[in-house]
Amino acid sequence: MPLFDSDFLKKLEYLSLVSKRVFRGQLLAQRRTMQLGGGIEFADHREYTPGDDFRYLDWNVYARLGDLLLKRFQEEEDLHVYILLDASRSMSFGEPAKFDFARQVAAALAYIALADLDRVSVTAFAGDVIDAFPLTRGKQRILSLLHFLERLTPQGEATDLARITSGFVQRSRRTGLAIVISDLFDPAGFERGLNILRHHRYEPHVVHVYDRSEAEPDLLGDVELWDVETRTPRKVTITERNLRQYRRIFSEFMQSVETYCRAYGLGCTRASTEVPFDQLVLQMMRAAGAVA
Repeated sequence: MPLFDSDFLKKLEYLSLVSKRVFRGQLLAQRRTMQLGGGIEFADHREYTPGDDFRYLDWNVYARLGDLLLKRFQEEEDLHVYILLDASRSMSFGEPAKFDFARQVAAALAYIALADLDRVSVTAFAGDVIDAFPLTRGKQRILSLLHFLERLTPQGEATDLARITSGFVQRSRRTGLAIVISDLFDPAGFERGLNILRHHRYEPHVVHVYDRSEAEPDLLGDVELWDVETRTPRKVTITERNLRQYRRIFSEFMQSVETYCRAYGLGCTRASTEVPFDQLVLQMMRAAGAVA
């Protein structure tokens, strides 16, 4: 079954219709810049200085008070939405694969942003950048973006979010919303990469993807486990005690993501692959206050 079939496209259009400019809520914060004249909304005044354009003088204020004041306006900028998509081999795990689910979520968020005339880019990464779809604008670009996502395959041995975000902030000319879609299995810790985004004034939103069997593995006895990223096998004996310990560690890891995001005011969405992608995006909209 194709990842992006006609039914998928219909769901994208529906999400776009009900979003009600979701990319202006908590999920995607509004961007405005202060500039003189030509704007869309009056902001305030400032004193006239020699060389200023007389067209922006507030003549009503001058007539009443004799003060030379210039009007200042706010002009709305288009939002830059940067989607950082984990394409490491661990994302190939699950049924459906975490990577397929993550690509659908990425496509849905990108579609809504493009329909809202914002600018969108997608960077697929593991230990390094695997591929990138450059910053683009306009709803007509969605098919090219879907083709880009469809061609991607999980690869790379380990996620290195800090390395990826370090390079990303150096390449990007403007800050904006940085949506990280990942299982966050970073050996060095996911916090370092998110810290880099925060410190460079991006607004990270984490979509934490996981498969139910990762939280509740159904394994007992002598088994051979394969590390999907390093592709190395290991024979182990799993007991009930081991399972309890694993579940506790996994639960603590999931909680650590939420705790980190809450501490720094970041958006955080826990995403089980059992939930259809469109339901997840609607959940994100409701959390942002965009949909009743």
